[in-house]
Amino acid sequence: MSDSDLLAGTRASRSRGRLEKTAHVLMAGCLAVMALAVFVNVVLRYGFGSGIAASEELSRLLFVWMVFLGAAAAYPAGEHMAFTSLAGLLAKRRAAFALLTALVRVLVLAACAMLGWGAWQQVVVGLGSHSVVLGYSAALLPLPALLCSVAIGAMALLELLQRKPLDLGHGAEVE
Repeated sequence: MSDSDLLAGTRASRSRGRLEKTAHVLMAGCLAVMALAVFVNVVLRYGFGSGIAASEELSRLLFVWMVFLGAAAAYPAGEHMAFTSLAGLLAKRRAAFALLTALVRVLVLAACAMLGWGAWQQVVVGLGSHSVVLGYSAALLPLPALLCSVAIGAMALLELLQRKPLDLGHGAEVE
Protein backbone atom coordinates (compact mmCIF):
# COMPACT_ATOMS: atom_id res chain seq x y z
CA MET A 1 0.00 0.00 0.00
CA SER A 2 1.43 3.35 -1.03
CA ASP A 3 1.59 6.53 1.03
CA SER A 4 -1.08 8.14 -1.16
CA ASP A 5 -3.43 5.19 -0.48
CA LEU A 6 -2.86 5.58 3.27
CA LEU A 7 -3.45 9.33 3.04
CA ALA A 8 -6.68 8.83 1.07
CA GLY A 9 -7.83 6.26 3.65
CA THR A 10 -7.06 8.66 6.48
CA ARG A 11 -8.99 11.46 4.75
CA ALA A 12 -11.97 9.17 4.14
CA SER A 13 -11.87 8.03 7.76
CA ARG A 14 -11.78 11.62 9.02
CA SER A 15 -14.63 12.60 6.72
CA ARG A 16 -16.66 9.58 7.86
CA GLY A 17 -15.95 10.52 11.48
CA ARG A 18 -17.15 14.08 10.91
CA LEU A 19 -20.33 12.90 9.21
CA GLU A 20 -21.00 10.45 12.03
CA LYS A 21 -20.43 13.14 14.65
CA THR A 22 -22.71 15.56 12.76
CA ALA A 23 -25.45 12.91 12.59
CA HIS A 24 -25.14 12.26 16.33
CA VAL A 25 -25.29 15.97 17.13
CA LEU A 26 -28.38 16.40 14.93
CA MET A 27 -30.09 13.40 16.55
CA ALA A 28 -29.26 14.71 20.03
CA GLY A 29 -30.63 18.11 19.05
CA CYS A 30 -33.87 16.55 17.80
CA LEU A 31 -34.20 14.54 21.00
CA ALA A 32 -33.50 17.56 23.22
CA VAL A 33 -36.05 19.77 21.46
CA MET A 34 -38.63 16.95 21.53
CA ALA A 35 -38.11 16.30 25.23
CA LEU A 36 -38.31 19.99 26.08
CA ALA A 37 -41.43 20.55 23.96
CA VAL A 38 -43.25 17.56 25.43
CA PHE A 39 -42.19 18.40 29.00
CA VAL A 40 -43.34 22.02 28.71
CA ASN A 41 -46.59 20.89 27.09
CA VAL A 42 -47.30 18.39 29.89
CA VAL A 43 -46.57 20.99 32.58
CA LEU A 44 -48.82 23.54 30.88
CA ARG A 45 -51.67 21.05 30.37
CA TYR A 46 -51.71 19.63 33.88
CA GLY A 47 -50.59 22.71 35.71
CA PHE A 48 -52.48 25.43 33.88
CA GLY A 49 -55.16 23.66 31.83
CA SER A 50 -53.77 24.65 28.43
CA GLY A 51 -50.93 23.41 26.25
CA ILE A 52 -48.96 24.30 23.17
CA ALA A 53 -50.63 22.88 20.07
CA ALA A 54 -47.43 23.07 18.05
CA SER A 55 -45.64 20.78 20.51
CA GLU A 56 -47.16 17.59 19.11
CA GLU A 57 -46.51 18.48 15.46
CA LEU A 58 -42.96 19.56 16.19
CA SER A 59 -42.26 16.40 18.20
CA ARG A 60 -43.65 14.16 15.46
CA LEU A 61 -41.57 15.88 12.76
CA LEU A 62 -38.38 15.77 14.83
CA PHE A 63 -38.95 12.12 15.76
CA VAL A 64 -39.24 11.08 12.10
CA TRP A 65 -36.07 12.99 11.21
CA MET A 66 -34.20 11.56 14.21
CA VAL A 67 -35.13 7.96 13.32
CA PHE A 68 -34.01 8.24 9.70
CA LEU A 69 -30.83 10.12 10.61
CA GLY A 70 -30.06 7.32 13.03
CA ALA A 71 -30.76 4.63 10.43
CA ALA A 72 -28.41 6.28 7.94
CA ALA A 73 -25.72 6.76 10.59
CA ALA A 74 -26.04 3.16 11.80
CA TYR A 75 -25.43 1.58 8.38
CA PRO A 76 -21.70 2.27 7.93
CA ALA A 77 -21.07 1.35 11.56
CA GLY A 78 -22.69 -2.08 10.98
CA GLU A 79 -25.24 -1.41 13.71
CA HIS A 80 -28.35 -2.57 11.85
CA MET A 81 -29.87 -5.89 12.82
CA ALA A 82 -28.03 -8.73 11.12
CA PHE A 83 -28.68 -12.43 10.87
CA THR A 84 -25.17 -13.81 10.71
CA SER A 85 -25.84 -17.52 11.19
CA LEU A 86 -25.64 -18.46 7.51
CA ALA A 87 -22.91 -15.95 6.75
CA GLY A 88 -20.86 -17.27 9.68
CA LEU A 89 -21.10 -20.79 8.31
CA LEU A 90 -19.93 -19.61 4.88
CA ALA A 91 -17.15 -17.33 6.14
CA LYS A 92 -14.46 -19.94 5.54
CA ARG A 93 -15.67 -20.61 1.98
CA ARG A 94 -14.45 -17.51 0.17
CA ALA A 95 -16.48 -17.85 -3.04
CA ALA A 96 -19.74 -18.64 -1.25
CA PHE A 97 -19.16 -15.84 1.26
CA ALA A 98 -18.43 -13.36 -1.55
CA LEU A 99 -21.61 -14.42 -3.35
CA LEU A 100 -23.67 -14.07 -0.17
CA THR A 101 -22.12 -10.66 0.50
CA ALA A 102 -23.05 -9.50 -3.01
CA LEU A 103 -26.58 -10.87 -2.60
CA VAL A 104 -27.03 -9.06 0.71
CA ARG A 105 -25.86 -5.77 -0.81
CA VAL A 106 -28.16 -6.20 -3.84
CA LEU A 107 -31.09 -6.86 -1.48
CA VAL A 108 -30.20 -3.73 0.51
CA LEU A 109 -30.14 -1.76 -2.75
CA ALA A 110 -33.54 -3.19 -3.73
CA ALA A 111 -35.00 -2.27 -0.33
CA CYS A 112 -33.54 1.24 -0.61
CA ALA A 113 -35.01 1.61 -4.11
CA MET A 114 -38.47 0.60 -2.89
CA LEU A 115 -38.27 2.85 0.18
CA GLY A 116 -36.93 5.72 -1.91
CA TRP A 117 -39.64 5.35 -4.57
CA GLY A 118 -42.41 5.27 -1.98
CA ALA A 119 -40.92 8.19 -0.06
CA TRP A 120 -40.55 10.20 -3.27
CA GLN A 121 -44.24 9.67 -4.06
CA GLN A 122 -45.15 10.88 -0.58
CA VAL A 123 -42.88 13.92 -0.90
CA VAL A 124 -44.63 14.87 -4.16
CA VAL A 125 -48.06 14.44 -2.54
CA GLY A 126 -46.92 16.44 0.49
CA LEU A 127 -45.77 19.42 -1.59
CA GLY A 128 -49.36 20.50 -2.02
CA SER A 129 -50.34 20.46 1.64
CA HIS A 130 -49.16 21.92 4.92
CA SER A 131 -49.30 20.89 8.56
CA VAL A 132 -52.32 22.16 10.44
CA VAL A 133 -50.68 24.06 13.28
CA LEU A 134 -47.12 24.98 12.27
CA GLY A 135 -47.81 25.28 8.55
CA TYR A 136 -44.68 23.49 7.34
CA SER A 137 -44.86 21.60 4.06
CA ALA A 138 -46.16 18.05 4.55
CA ALA A 139 -43.29 16.95 2.27
CA LEU A 140 -40.95 17.35 5.28
CA LEU A 141 -42.34 14.19 6.91
CA PRO A 142 -41.41 11.66 4.16
CA LEU A 143 -38.28 13.56 3.07
CA PRO A 144 -35.95 11.94 5.64
CA ALA A 145 -37.01 8.47 4.40
CA LEU A 146 -36.04 9.49 0.87
CA LEU A 147 -32.70 10.92 2.00
CA CYS A 148 -31.99 7.88 4.18
CA SER A 149 -32.72 5.47 1.32
CA VAL A 150 -30.40 7.42 -0.97
CA ALA A 151 -27.63 7.51 1.65
CA ILE A 152 -27.82 3.83 2.58
CA GLY A 153 -28.21 2.85 -1.08
CA ALA A 154 -25.10 4.82 -2.01
CA MET A 155 -23.11 3.21 0.83
CA ALA A 156 -24.32 -0.29 -0.13
CA LEU A 157 -23.49 0.31 -3.79
CA LEU A 158 -20.00 1.51 -2.87
CA GLU A 159 -19.46 -1.56 -0.68
CA LEU A 160 -20.71 -3.78 -3.51
CA LEU A 161 -18.37 -2.19 -6.04
CA GLN A 162 -15.44 -2.35 -3.62
CA ARG A 163 -16.32 -5.99 -2.81
CA LYS A 164 -16.10 -5.20 0.87
CA PRO A 165 -16.82 -8.36 2.91
CA LEU A 166 -19.70 -8.49 5.36
CA ASP A 167 -18.81 -7.53 8.92
CA LEU A 168 -19.82 -10.46 11.09
CA GLY A 169 -18.82 -8.84 14.37
CA HIS A 170 -21.75 -6.51 15.12
CA GLY A 171 -20.64 -6.40 18.71
CA ALA A 172 -21.96 -9.91 19.40
CA GLU A 173 -21.01 -13.47 18.74
CA VAL A 174 -22.03 -15.19 15.54
CA GLU A 175 -24.95 -17.48 16.28
